[in-house]
Amino acid sequence: MTSETTTLPTPEQIRRAPKVLLHDHLDGGLRPATVVELARANGYEGLPETDPEKLGIWFREAADSGSLERYLETFAHTCAVMQTRDALARVAAECAEDLAADGVVYAEIRYAPEQHLEQGLSLEEVVEAVNEGFREGERRARENGHRIRVGALLTAMRHAARALEIAELANRYRDSGVVGFDIAGAEAGYPPTRHLDAFEYLKRENNHFTIHAGEAFGLPSIWQALQWCGADRLGHGVRIIDDIEVADDGSVKLGRLASYVRDKRIPLEMCPTSNLQTGAAPSYAEHPIGLLRRLQFRLTVNTDNRLMSGTSMSREFEHLVKTFRYTLDDMQWFTVNAMKSAFIPFDERLAMINDVIKPGYAELRAEWLFRPASTTLPASSGSDSE
Repeated sequence: MTSETTTLPTPEQIRRAPKVLLHDHLDGGLRPATVVELARANGYEGLPETDPEKLGIWFREAADSGSLERYLETFAHTCAVMQTRDALARVAAECAEDLAADGVVYAEIRYAPEQHLEQGLSLEEVVEAVNEGFREGERRARENGHRIRVGALLTAMRHAARALEIAELANRYRDSGVVGFDIAGAEAGYPPTRHLDAFEYLKRENNHFTIHAGEAFGLPSIWQALQWCGADRLGHGVRIIDDIEVADDGSVKLGRLASYVRDKRIPLEMCPTSNLQTGAAPSYAEHPIGLLRRLQFRLTVNTDNRLMSGTSMSREFEHLVKTFRYTLDDMQWFTVNAMKSAFIPFDERLAMINDVIKPGYAELRAEWLFRPASTTLPASSGSDSE
């Protein structure tokens, strides 16, 4: 009898598999019903739909434009209903609950505090409300038989001028639930080097940061994020494929930047469905993740914006399993990569890998051993010999 570890995982196994999420926006993952309820409670009348099911469809269709700029416009509605302490805490708690129910055991959720000040909250009050929500969501998850740990990434908007202020905020809360810093927003015309003071500050403080780069803009964005700013990880980074040549015979040649990214094991926060929506990749089959996986880049799988993309970590892996025939071994590889790349201390990452992730996948791989035995006798081979 041979092992069945090479068979493709079922959707149910994918959901139960331990997963690690590094790139997910808080304001991109609200439940449609929550958006409707918060809009009603706060007097926001700008929603295009007030029926939760129709609103969820609207968000997905509006995000399917093929344009990053149009994609980003959908966030005006979610941010509009996230302007009070109670709303922020609720959204954060539901985020942790939803991820835990989907098998996510560790997540780093990013949001921009500067986008939640319209009703008088201070930056500190925003951070404390979100942290309170994450802790409540972790507690609810435990009550429902799930385990999750959530860390926050504070994001500065690249078109604004508050990056240093947000970096200092991240540093003040680094021992209170905030694990790092990020910049986000439209890449074209807003290079990361505009915020060098923030990155230099974080490096002096030995703090972690990731940068959205190589999504809608090409190799210069990645190069600046790494060589000028010193990013620990790259948000998306799909355009690194532009520095890789594949010959007709299948041989591959890496350019200087691609070689550097692979050699230095710089984590790439891949978000396949989101990349299709913003035009960074034409299809799952043509997404750079397939080639980059074969070339052993440090890849991670992420959701980006669960509401706008109508996705979850399980759905992302289902697409990859269907497209690239990935097995549980592949899923574990992506998951361990993500945990290695997380912004929490090394010993805690190692414990998550050895005590949670690897045992979880081992249990799933062993399930074929305990399938019900067939009650049908095997056909006679015409011989008594074994």
